Amino acid sequence: MTAGNHSDDKGGPLSSGWHALVCELLVEEISKSQAFWCDVLGFRVAYERESEKFVYLERQLKDGRGAQVMLCQRSGRWETGPMTPPLGQGVMFQICVDDISSLQDALACANWPIHSSLRDIWRTVGDREQGQREIFVLDPDGYLLMLYQALGERPAQN
Repeated sequence: MTAGNHSDDKGGPLSSGWHALVCELLVEEISKSQAFWCDVLGFRVAYERESEKFVYLERQLKDGRGAQVMLCQRSGRWETGPMTPPLGQGVMFQICVDDISSLQDALACANWPIHSSLRDIWRTVGDREQGQREIFVLDPDGYLLMLYQALGERPAQN
């Protein structure tokens, strides 16, 4: 992916490189969505095209892995059918974080509503269980986000 030919392009290659699959979320108001994703969830703008009301965001984990998402204000250009709020119907995004407690504090400071409260859950994967502490929120446009911190793994409980 390259920066393009826009005079207002900002940013460059991402810290963790360009991921092979990145979702682009169409949003109603780019500034409102960007503020939530960056100021509350801790993403940073890696790349921006102001003239297109587009941002490419990333969030790094301590181990070098990261999450990437693109936000673009609706213009009708990429809409393949009617879009009615909440825009995130039928999709959920799972985002791993290093410290769910600090993220929960950021959500509380922003007075952001919680869709499903914090919980610990263990899921069977083969002969093991993988645990995570998770909380669910909706972004400003109704995209459902599962924010989670890994708790490790253990033998499956029979």
